[in-house]
Amino acid sequence: MRITCLHTADSNIAVFDNAARQLGLDHHEITHLSRPDLLAAAESTGGMTADLQHQTAQLLRSLATHADRVLLTCSTLGAAATLANESSPAPVFRVDQALAEQAMKTPGNVVVLCAVESTLDTTRRLFEQAERHPLAVLEVRLVAGAWEKFKQGNLAGYLQTIAAAADTAYRQGADCVALAQASMTGAAELTQIGTPLTAPVCGLRAAVSQ
Repeated sequence: MRITCLHTADSNIAVFDNAARQLGLDHHEITHLSRPDLLAAAESTGGMTADLQHQTAQLLRSLATHADRVLLTCSTLGAAATLANESSPAPVFRVDQALAEQAMKTPGNVVVLCAVESTLDTTRRLFEQAERHPLAVLEVRLVAGAWEKFKQGNLAGYLQTIAAAADTAYRQGADCVALAQASMTGAAELTQIGTPLTAPVCGLRAAVSQ
């Protein structure tokens, strides 16, 4: 199977390659395109605009002409995957869709951590729309200060900040912690209390199983 990933951070290429190895997907052909300018555009306008959604959807459809599956790995731009699927030659997945579906099956407190303010609204809508356990209670939180560290190139500090926020959520009674952005994945290995769900593993597993 040919899987093409559209990223908005170069560092996510290694994150998804690692997730693919973890899942034993080495027999699949996984390629990557990184477009940081798309996320920068969303941040400059405070989130997804109609023009940006159409631009991203057009790019996703173009990638789908040479792939069996396309994975949009940026949660801020997630809505573009839905638009692209209306006329895409191959299925387009938003990587956090499977994350939301798995997290909301939890019968208890589900805390979703976001690093980027521009993704808060789209992430909240995604998790609210996912089929949920009757006892699931959702809370979406912004990890203050994390994204500034990422943009400064301080990846270690970025991941440690997120891991600390995850541990805090667990201490406060979270039954499930989900890391909304793919760039946050490495923090799952740094937590001291529980193991958060991550988007790359959930998203890749969904892409190859459908």
